This record gives sequence, structure tokens and C-alpha cells, in this order.
Amino acid sequence: MIKLTINQKKITEARAYAKKITNEITWLFEGYSSVTIERAVLRLLGVDGATADGTPYPNVIVDYLKDKKIIDKGAAYHICNAMIYLCDSGNVGLQGNFTTQEIAEKIIKNEINLSEIPAQDPKKVYELMQSETSKSLENITQQKEYRNCQFTKYGERKKPSLYVIVATGNIYDDVVQAKAAAKQGADIIAVIRSTGQSLLDYVPYGATTEGFGGTFATQENFRIMRKALDEVGEEIGRYICLTNYASGLCMPEIAAMGAMERLDVMLNDAMYGILFRDINPRRTLLDQYFSRMINGFAGIEIQTGEDNYLTTSDAVEKAYTVTASQLINEQFAILSGVKAEKMGIGHAFEIDPDIENGFLYEIAHAMLTKELFPNSPTKYMPPTKFITGNIFKAYLMNAMFNFVAQLTGQGVQLLGMLTEAVHTPHLQDRALAIENAEYIFKTMKDLPKEIFITEDGFINRRANFVLEQATDFLAKVSEKGLLTSMAQGEFADIKRPEEAGKGLEGVFKKAEDYVNPFMERMKIELATKK
Repeated sequence: MIKLTINQKKITEARAYAKKITNEITWLFEGYSSVTIERAVLRLLGVDGATADGTPYPNVIVDYLKDKKIIDKGAAYHICNAMIYLCDSGNVGLQGNFTTQEIAEKIIKNEINLSEIPAQDPKKVYELMQSETSKSLENITQQKEYRNCQFTKYGERKKPSLYVIVATGNIYDDVVQAKAAAKQGADIIAVIRSTGQSLLDYVPYGATTEGFGGTFATQENFRIMRKALDEVGEEIGRYICLTNYASGLCMPEIAAMGAMERLDVMLNDAMYGILFRDINPRRTLLDQYFSRMINGFAGIEIQTGEDNYLTTSDAVEKAYTVTASQLINEQFAILSGVKAEKMGIGHAFEIDPDIENGFLYEIAHAMLTKELFPNSPTKYMPPTKFITGNIFKAYLMNAMFNFVAQLTGQGVQLLGMLTEAVHTPHLQDRALAIENAEYIFKTMKDLPKEIFITEDGFINRRANFVLEQATDFLAKVSEKGLLTSMAQGEFADIKRPEEAGKGLEGVFKKAEDYVNPFMERMKIELATKK
């Protein structure tokens, strides 16, 4: 592949600043939890269902624990303590007379009051938690192993992988479109979420047929789409990957559901919710820590959202903010145990097409990303900001975007649509996008082996300049601290104070004897996994 002549000392320096920035947030991960983390724990323990008015059981129980002011010990403790207390024999061993689901139903029906149940033998409670955790993690491990077997059977995903979106609002219509896209050549199907779901502090229950600008992320919808893609994959002889969004106020819960239903890729960014959805910084940073841990354990590839910076900032002037965010996202992922090969670091082709040498800028930025993250399946986003109703120019811009991806060895290519600025893509729009990418990827397959980048040329100088800017920026952030820097609007020109934003009331301080058995086990297993 073509290579940049890059300042390696500057890369090391930039990474060191990013590591310092993220390590200074560990007090939050160690000392606090959130309502959605506890709801995720309940879901992993097997608690499912919703009340007659549609309120998910995990929400009812966690709200109950919060109202009773006993949530600081963790949801897992209270469920398992109740299981032992209600055991007829009084000697639960490792199973008990009631399932976690049955305990949840008793709480919801007001048949038991957790705040009045006396503390049971701590050793027995902990043993039961470990037993229930093992059952859940075994199911997730089986899903991971099935995915690996499918790739062994059909071959690894090609690079760049063709990534397309379906978003009708109706999961059953999404299935029709997803199957069609797979048959046309798509490798990854992303079911984009309904507009505003990231701001819901609950996950809707069951299959959904109404959504605006997307389809609600629910466990049943995940199950329906996973089944459909497995069916079409068997038919065409390829494993088709499924993507959804582990972001917003329910980040860990959606990650847990994705792990249980064998999603393969999840959009999961450390700062996206803070900057672009005004979710409280503490809440987002805390939730991304556990959600990424779940993703890492399940073998799910995360994808970050640096492309969003360029929707609010100029892609040339503020290119360094993308690079800086990539390095911060990498370090947060490392803290959660995610390996490089599962870090889909994001960037985008979003330079104003009227800028002279804009294409060279795009190549420089794409090459810098691959230089910084050579072992990661970098996710490249298409032009959208400057796409107009001129579908012919849009198709040309998407072709140039595809050219850069093949030239620079990107991992995942989110295909641009010629009708991006006109309407939600039709089946034929998606087919044309796939045809465009496949033509370019095939016709210039070995071009990267035939050319080189001159050290004193535009592309190499631009890449080094952006890296230097990013390093200086990270140095400034490391001195101020990440939370202060976000409050002052250093990222994406958007100010997000630490004590403001949605969801702060859902963050709580852990008790000294707080337990999250899934976090404990995942930390150990991810640390020992090569």
C-alpha cells in the first residue's frame, strides 16, 4: 500500500496526550454507575418484558431501587439477595427456587419489597451472582463463536466492506430492503434508529412498525433482522453483518441486546452523545465505558462518529479535531478492553467540492487515519454536507469518495446515495451505490501498489500538518482536562458543561460493596484475551 512519510515521534506524543486525557476520567468509571448500566445488568441477567403501558421491566425495577435509595449496591445484588431470601430451603446453592425474571415480576407486582428484605449471606449472594453471570456470558460466547464459524465457512468480510443503511421505520419493511441490499452485494446492513431515540431513557419493547427517519432499536427488532440476514446469507453464500447504534441514554442496554442477538457492529462513540445530543458528559462517558466492554466481550466491532464533527465545523480548517477525537476514542476503547481489530475509527469525505485540491486534502486525511490506525477497520463516511439535488454530481462525488477508500485501504465504506439530498433512498438508489463502489474497487484494485507519495508533496505535507495541529490540540486538552475542554467548546465548537445536559440525574455514586458482576468478569476476560 502507498505510505506517508510521517513524523513517528509526533504520533507517539499525540497518543501519550490522548492516554493522559482518558486516564484522568477513571475516577468516574471506578466510583460511579448509572441507571442504564443497572438496567443493562438486569437485561443480561435475563430480565425482560414490559408493563401494560409499555414501560420496560428493567426501567421499573431500577426506578424502584432509586426511589428506595438502595440502588448504590447495584441491581444484581438486590435481585440475587431476593432469590436467596425467597428460597424455600434456605440453602440456595447455585440455583435457587426463583429465576431472575420471576423475581422481577414479583417486584413489579408489589409482592416483595426489596428494601425490607434482610441481607443474606454475602458469600451465597456473590456465588449466585457469578452463576447467573456465567449463564448469560455463555450465551453471548456462543453467539460470538457462531459468527466466527460463519466467517470460517464463507470467508472474511472484504475490505473495504460495503455498508448500506435501511431506515423505513417498519422493521418488516426493513427486512425486505436489507435482503435486497445483501443480494445486490452489501456486506453490512445498518438499521438506522428512529429520530430522537437516543434521547429516550428507555428501550421500546417488542417489534415496531412506526418510526421517523429510522426504525426503533429494540431487542425483538434485532432478533428479526438477525434472522433475516442469516437466511439471506445462507442463500447467497456470505455472512452478512448487522449494525445498530449503541449510543444515547441507553447505550449499555442496547450494547447488551446487541450482544445477545449477535449484532456484529455497533456505532459507539465516547463523546457523540455529549456534543451532538446534549447528553450530560458524566453520563455519556460512564455509559460508553460499560457498553464498549460489552461490545468487546461479544466480539462486536465498534464504530466511532468523528464524521459528525464535520457537520458543524469546516473539514479543512478543523480536520485536526477529527484526528484528536480518533485518538481519544481509541484510548477510551482500550480502557474498556476493546482490541484494535474491533475499533472502527471513523472519519469522512466532507470537504467543500469547490475548494482547489480538495481531492488531495481528502486523500491526505484518509491516509493519515490509516497511518494512525493500521490494524483497525476504519469507517469512512460519504459526502453529505455538500450534496444537493443534483443527483449526477452526487453520484460523481460518491465515486471519488470510493476511489479514496480503495486507494488508502479503508476498512468499512458507508456508501453514499445519489439521492442523499432528495429523499430516503429507494432500492434502486442503493443498488446504484453498490454498483458504483464495486466498479471502482475492482477497476483500481492494485493501483495502491503502483504509486507512491512524495515526501515534500501536498498530500504528505498536509497529513503531517494535521497531525501536528492535533497533537497541539491534545496537549491543550490534556492540560485543561477533557470535561473542562468540552465545557469551553473545544470540540466541534459546541459547549457542553459537566453539570448540564440530559441524564445527569441517572448517575449515582457506588456504595463500597457495590457489585456489577458482568463488569468484573468482562474486565478479567478482556485483559487476558490476545
